[in-house]
Amino acid sequence: QVQLVESGGGLVQAGGSLRLSCVASGRTFSGYAMGWFRQAPGKEREFVAGISWSGSSTLYADSVKGRFTISRDSAKNTGNLQMNSLKPEDTAVYCCARGPYGSSNSLSKAVGYNYWGQGTQVTVSS
Repeated sequence: QVQLVESGGGLVQAGGSLRLSCVASGRTFSGYAMGWFRQAPGKEREFVAGISWSGSSTLYADSVKGRFTISRDSAKNTGNLQMNSLKPEDTAVYCCARGPYGSSNSLSKAVGYNYWGQGTQVTVSS
């Protein structure tokens, strides 16, 4: 059984930075796609960033491109989301997700992931 646990959320002023981490128990991230999604109050869950199973490609939502960076350390079973130049509209619960082994499912589609963390709150004040 795979469990994903996020950390690193918190309260930050606009323009600040946070680094989210996602630790996978039971399995590594090696060979698995990983994604970050977020959900703000009253809004639907939306894709933020994803990295392919091979690690060779990444994908970002237009709203975070150039500000956020997704990475992973497969040896440490850890995925990260570096968030810079944060804006109040980035406020949401951020969840990490892992896809099936070697899957080429679309990184931006939630249905392409089969394991999800509980999420960590990110609040950006203006």
